[in-house]
Amino acid sequence: MKTHVKALVVGGGAVGTSIAYHLAKAGWQDVMLLERDELTSGSTWHAAGLLPYFNMSYATTWIHDHSIKLYKTLEQETGLDAGFFVVGNLRMAQSKARMDEYMLYASTAETVGVPFEWMTPAQIKERWPLVRTDDLEGAICHPTDGYINPADVTMAMAKGARQRGVSIERKWQVDGYDWTGSEWRVTVTKMVEKGGNLVPSDEQQVITAEHVVTATGNHAQRTARLLGIKIPAIPVEHQFIVTEPDPALVEWRKTNEQHPVLRDADAKWYVREERGGWILGPYERNAPARFPYGVPDSFRADLFPLDLDRIEEEYMSMIHRIPSSETVGLKDDFNGPICYTPDGNPLIGPAPGLRNMWLAEGFSFGITAAGGAGHYLAQMMVEGEAEIDMASLDPKRFGGWMTTDYAVAKNEEAYEHVYILHHPDEERPAARPLRTSPAYDRQKTAGAQFGQVNGWERPNYYGPVDAPEGFDHDARSFRRGGWWEYAAAEAKAIREGVGLIDATAFAKHEVKGPGAAAFLDWFTTNKLPKVGRINLTYALTDAGTTRTEYTIVRLAEDRFYLVSAGAWSAYDADYLRKAVEDKEGEFGRIDVQDVTTQWGVLAIAGPRSREVLNRLVRDADPATVLSNKRFPWLSCREIELGMVPVRALRVAYTGELGWELHHPIEMQNHLWDKLMEAGAPSGMRLVGARAQNWLRQEKSYRAFGTELGRDATPLEAGLDRFVDLSKEFHGKAAMEAIGIRSKCVTLLIDGPGDADPWGREALYAGGEKVGRLTSGGWSAAFGKSIGMGYVRPDLATPGTKLKLRMFRELWDAEVCEDSPHDPKNATIRVDG
Repeated sequence: MKTHVKALVVGGGAVGTSIAYHLAKAGWQDVMLLERDELTSGSTWHAAGLLPYFNMSYATTWIHDHSIKLYKTLEQETGLDAGFFVVGNLRMAQSKARMDEYMLYASTAETVGVPFEWMTPAQIKERWPLVRTDDLEGAICHPTDGYINPADVTMAMAKGARQRGVSIERKWQVDGYDWTGSEWRVTVTKMVEKGGNLVPSDEQQVITAEHVVTATGNHAQRTARLLGIKIPAIPVEHQFIVTEPDPALVEWRKTNEQHPVLRDADAKWYVREERGGWILGPYERNAPARFPYGVPDSFRADLFPLDLDRIEEEYMSMIHRIPSSETVGLKDDFNGPICYTPDGNPLIGPAPGLRNMWLAEGFSFGITAAGGAGHYLAQMMVEGEAEIDMASLDPKRFGGWMTTDYAVAKNEEAYEHVYILHHPDEERPAARPLRTSPAYDRQKTAGAQFGQVNGWERPNYYGPVDAPEGFDHDARSFRRGGWWEYAAAEAKAIREGVGLIDATAFAKHEVKGPGAAAFLDWFTTNKLPKVGRINLTYALTDAGTTRTEYTIVRLAEDRFYLVSAGAWSAYDADYLRKAVEDKEGEFGRIDVQDVTTQWGVLAIAGPRSREVLNRLVRDADPATVLSNKRFPWLSCREIELGMVPVRALRVAYTGELGWELHHPIEMQNHLWDKLMEAGAPSGMRLVGARAQNWLRQEKSYRAFGTELGRDATPLEAGLDRFVDLSKEFHGKAAMEAIGIRSKCVTLLIDGPGDADPWGREALYAGGEKVGRLTSGGWSAAFGKSIGMGYVRPDLATPGTKLKLRMFRELWDAEVCEDSPHDPKNATIRVDG
């Protein structure tokens, strides 16, 4: 066995073998894969092998697409049949809401180029007469996917890896990781069979590796302990049953190709053909998480007892949908652990706090994702970035605050939600509330309906305290939900009066020390602000794309306050700290402190915001404290609002006159009460995140995770004014080398009267797909839908007429000038 490699992959399931294969395919010559047992002995062996395209995530759709295309080429490359049966996938809908979901999903599929077709109940019945269709609304069909043999595709990728020089070693368990500062020392132990169990022997080796990738599946908790990090990947039981042959299916197959994979999402199951019978895989309620602290040594390629009572409802609904299955007996059953994460998406990317350690964990649809995950992770490792934005799958999207109990509750919920309607405005309830700002109870009493961002409870909108009869705060929709009218009123209040927003979830860091200024000047694209002033700036990836966005406040010559998106606090902190470590020797001492939970943030905005604050401000000359002369736009001042010392920033994400009031978090309730009291005479309204999202689009403010990401540069995002090309900064040369492949634009949209875009829709010109939306919503200022997205550069000129796909129809959209509301920023700068 080799004792030094460039990359060591730990885990020999479908995901691990794919990563090894793709690293070698990308040109890395010295790659080794270790498996503690046999290849496929984890969840891979008992997977049903389905390859569903369907996913509401843009990045995950690309991953699934790559897998399906790759698997069709493996036999030609390796000589091994991967066992891919391209039978198609029919996803049925029992309700109009489910069809709305499919149409929204199709928007994402369309932007990726995934083939699909729509079917009516009559068309389904004509093609597949065994399916009952009288209670269906329709279906979406993917003709190019189907199912695959998990063991066969894994072995094909393993052979492809070996052919490219990868060494694959079985029966070796990793027992320790040690970073030397330049490479990993990995202690491994030979595993031996003893009484049917797999136990460690006395034989050990140390392997040094420049890079390590963990793809340890159900053993992720053991991996987390060895690395000293948190990985919220915990298995959940998944059952499926295999029936005896169905005579009706056997007869039908005499003159027909294989039956497509069936999915009745409203009934929460999939069904596929298997040797003349059927495999039923339900996603039932109350499936338990298993092994939250690690897989027992005695558990190998084992299963749990079947719990038929738990899946009785799904079993009966299969009989309803395929009546011929009613008299067919059960032939086999499986109940095995499948790893989940709190949002159901895998963890792919650099491990938090560690160098050259990469995670590929938490794959609930591991066979579907394996090929694409290996491809894009290899791109990240070899080229520095993937060609698509992988931030939504980054392991650091979950912070260190997350506990085992939280992960268990959310992972069980993610399993149950596989087939529950995926509303864009959904807010899943498990493990909530957990992280709350002090004013949470006051907001709840005022009618706040909360969303969750990085565990923080954040008001989405404020509904009626005494709700009218029939009003359902929990009602979700793919169109304008019950919340829409309240968010629209909140947006109007900001534009015409004054509103108060809780922005406590913002990530906040202090960077200080003798090297802080030189470091930040190199780290970010914009010139640094002067003391007391504020700049918006960007940190880039090595590839020159956008890694994160910061609002930088200069508190002193060598002290800076950085504010960034609340959903990405661990993600931002990790990148910032690693960059500091890399440059501290060059620039001098730099201290980084995460102060997110020390500072609350209340944002006040609107034409009347100054008059509200004037009622509270304490100063020798209170009438002038908030004037342009003493407190200009894009500046910061320490002020007193009653008894509360406030770090006030004159910025407003809504594009109106306003301030962010950063305050000691323990004083938030006092400040909240005083602001509510002072705001009453001005008609101040409480405002949630949904209205704020619409308002920022009227100002063309790009948001990280939508317009801003690792697949576009700040120049492509149209942020030239925040990029100082006269200085050198990290990623500059790579950014300039990319050029302009597409441009970010704002569009006003004449859409359907009962819906707005969500930011996933395809854009067309002359019948050709030319771009996609990344954000969408309603514009109170213009009385129509609004969106932001990327188009070909030649179509980015204001006035360009485009078409937008919503609900299978094309709607008129027009590119408008940046910041269509108040393009000269007159309202933001207004004096008083």
